[in-house]
Amino acid sequence: MRVYQSRSFEKKVKKFSKQEKKILDKEVNIIVDNPAIGEGKRGDLEQVFIHKFKIKTVEHLLAYRIVDENLELIMLGLHENYYRDLKKYVKKNKK
Repeated sequence: MRVYQSRSFEKKVKKFSKQEKKILDKEVNIIVDNPAIGEGKRGDLEQVFIHKFKIKTVEHLLAYRIVDENLELIMLGLHENYYRDLKKYVKKNKK
């Protein structure tokens, strides 16, 4: 399974510290080992899964989907306006 990052995801990760990136890498490896771990969405976000995890005390959401046996990391962020922005991204980049 290959892992791909969206441009939005890459921009968010660049702002992370080394410690935060280690935690994120661990969470991505958990998803690679078991892609069904995230919560599947319905409606506009069909085929998108959300994995929630904490960095320190702040909960982050990681959106991903499986595309042709590959893992696409779509978006990373906090809960505020997250689903609104995710819907815009998915609508724009429909595959």
